Amino acid sequence: MNVHSPVRSALEDDVALYRRVRAAMPELAAGLSAEDLAAQSMPDCSPGKWHLAHSSWFFEAMILSREPDYRPVDPRWQVLFNSYYEALGERVERPERGLMTRPSLEEVLDYRREIDRRMIRWLGQGGMDARTRYLFTLGLHHDQQHQELFLMDLLHLMSRSPLDPAAYESEPRRAAVAEPRGGETRFDGGRVEIGHEGGAFAFDNEGPAHRVWLEPFALSNDLVTNGDWLGFIADGGYARPELWLSDGWATVKAEGWDAPLYWRRDGEGWTTMTLAGRRPVDPAAPVRHVSLYEADAYARWAGKRLPTEAEWEHAARTRPEAFSNLFGEAWQWTASAYAPYPGFRPTEGTASEYNGKFMVNQAVLRGSSFATPEGHGRVSYRNFFHPHQRWAFAGLRLASDAPEEARADADESETFRADLIAGLSASPKRTSPKWFYDAAGSDLFEAITRLPEYYPTRQEAALLRQTAPEWAPLFGPGATMVEFGSGASEKTRIVLDAAPDLAAYVPIDISPDALEAAAERIRVAYPELEVTPVVGDFLSLETLPPIPGEGRRVGFFPGSTIGNLTPEEAVGFLKGARRLLGDDALFVLGVDLVKDPAVLVAAYDDAQGVTAAFNRNLLVRANRELGADFDVDAFAHRAVWDAVASRMEMHLEATRPMVVTVGDRRIAFARGETIHTENSRKFTEAMVRDLAAAAGWTVAAFREGPAPAVALALLEA
Repeated sequence: MNVHSPVRSALEDDVALYRRVRAAMPELAAGLSAEDLAAQSMPDCSPGKWHLAHSSWFFEAMILSREPDYRPVDPRWQVLFNSYYEALGERVERPERGLMTRPSLEEVLDYRREIDRRMIRWLGQGGMDARTRYLFTLGLHHDQQHQELFLMDLLHLMSRSPLDPAAYESEPRRAAVAEPRGGETRFDGGRVEIGHEGGAFAFDNEGPAHRVWLEPFALSNDLVTNGDWLGFIADGGYARPELWLSDGWATVKAEGWDAPLYWRRDGEGWTTMTLAGRRPVDPAAPVRHVSLYEADAYARWAGKRLPTEAEWEHAARTRPEAFSNLFGEAWQWTASAYAPYPGFRPTEGTASEYNGKFMVNQAVLRGSSFATPEGHGRVSYRNFFHPHQRWAFAGLRLASDAPEEARADADESETFRADLIAGLSASPKRTSPKWFYDAAGSDLFEAITRLPEYYPTRQEAALLRQTAPEWAPLFGPGATMVEFGSGASEKTRIVLDAAPDLAAYVPIDISPDALEAAAERIRVAYPELEVTPVVGDFLSLETLPPIPGEGRRVGFFPGSTIGNLTPEEAVGFLKGARRLLGDDALFVLGVDLVKDPAVLVAAYDDAQGVTAAFNRNLLVRANRELGADFDVDAFAHRAVWDAVASRMEMHLEATRPMVVTVGDRRIAFARGETIHTENSRKFTEAMVRDLAAAAGWTVAAFREGPAPAVALALLEA
């Protein structure tokens, strides 16, 4: 029996990857003349022949030369093809690379083939340690960087000829420009994490991951286009010093800029140089070949600004679906200086000169361009150029400061949209019940609690009136009560009346309108109590605001809401609550108990249809806040008891085939297909004790009310 060795498979994968990456640059060079590949058009560019050689030299210098008794292919070439590595000896200065007519192109290609042969033999030996593995992967990504530089430098060379020659029949790219989305996407900001987290490969300058604070901002969904730029030119953008940074304006005057690099105006309008020759400027295409100075001036003209790299990365991580051409079209200038992240450490050894030594006087670009090789871009990738440089495939995406008052609503809508699209794209379709509770949903739920069929609220309130006077003395003086998912805070008053020495009350709810209204009612009724509402999802809350009470913290989670969570979410929530509340905390937990299914179904499918309206309000909210186009009347409310999972389920069932649009997604529904909107798990005492123990709590007391029974549990940290 022939067993394929995992070690052998890994070696084969390494060889295949190496061959694929290394084949790309010779393919780009195929069809170009020796003269095309030998000339150097400006000091910032390098000849194509040099790129072919240098990316091979890198493997020889960084990896192969570490082998004992290694003999270089030609010792003289160590000087010719070194770029900027001081530790590796002398080198030809960059502006003089075009003077090296020797070695010939054929000798360079032979050199490349010989390095490839030696590297494949080296790979066959196996046994790479972590450092060597990093250098090998670094070499591949370094080659990919030079594939893009090869095209940048080639385009600049072609642009210097009055013949306007085409390097290729068509621009070498993998995909067409993505269609624009229009508008902008808002972000609430706050404390976010950026930078490479570890694991897969990244350049040293991408890490370490670290936290930054962002003020509320908005990011344009699309790149600035050539048509947009034509408006800037027509409005005298290159002749208005008030739009420009001082150094930028000095550069405009010194260089005579009046349009992006490669643009030219003749009798028939504007044209631009491309790798496929000179072409008319396409107004719909994203602008490129602009400097940071130009990008900044355009942003001022447009009444916007450039994003910081942290804003760009946060947006790209959390809402990539909102944007067109984040990657694969043009590198995007940011307002951030290229500087080390907190805790930055260069790669050890010779490769320490790779990025760190350039961290001054340059600016960061994010994303990738049409010329960036597939698999090379990352959300944490930090490209960098000097602010005056224009030959890179660089464009821009605008940002702006978001109004303070729009932060919570904007952030909530963004999260709602992403969550809804993800749930409706799943099979079976589902949503989170937390999105029920906008202001209208909160009002409808309060109406549900007054229905004759809906027993949980009445039964729990009655039980709370019995237990609160017993448990409140355990809170101690100066305590703070934190209510998770507070809603209208009706049951809160029972506890507040029983605990008059509470110092503070912190209600947490996802609906800003409902939360503020409830908090104001509590302030009026209890003027001595410090009320600090928190807008947020209690399932993912990281911190509590500063609160005046010096006593213990008491969590309050009534309403059987724990039953809406999956078992894993319930454990995670209670663990998180224990962390937020501290080691001396108490927690009052309300649960509904297992009972006759007929009683349960009636409670979730009332005769007046209020629960049905509550369920369908989720779609009403999506239409209003997200611009969705649900036909609300085409969805029927369904309430089902699942005995195996010990839960009531609510669904919205499509009564006909239809296609619904949410954001940029079109979602098909078959007749009878449902959206699973809510679970309400029912418990036994043993289930509650197991749940508490799994989350690190102890059940200090468990009180069960009369039928139809609900229960309250007092948990101790």
